[in-house]
Amino acid sequence: MKKRFKLLDIDCASCAAKIEDQISKLDGVNSANISFMTQNVILDIDETRETEIMEQVEKVCKKVEPYCTLKF
Repeated sequence: MKKRFKLLDIDCASCAAKIEDQISKLDGVNSANISFMTQNVILDIDETRETEIMEQVEKVCKKVEPYCTLKF
């Protein structure tokens, strides 16, 4: 299942790349694509584990960029 959302308060393209890389490695994530310019995130995830995966995605974002938030 593909899911799109906004990534708010991300400061640099390097942080966006780090977040994308770490999210891509999460179990249940088929692909992750972050555009720093538009601050959009597109995830292809296992829909049966959506809640669990999205919680992990939020943790990754906060770990790399503490002020970053996700807007669903």
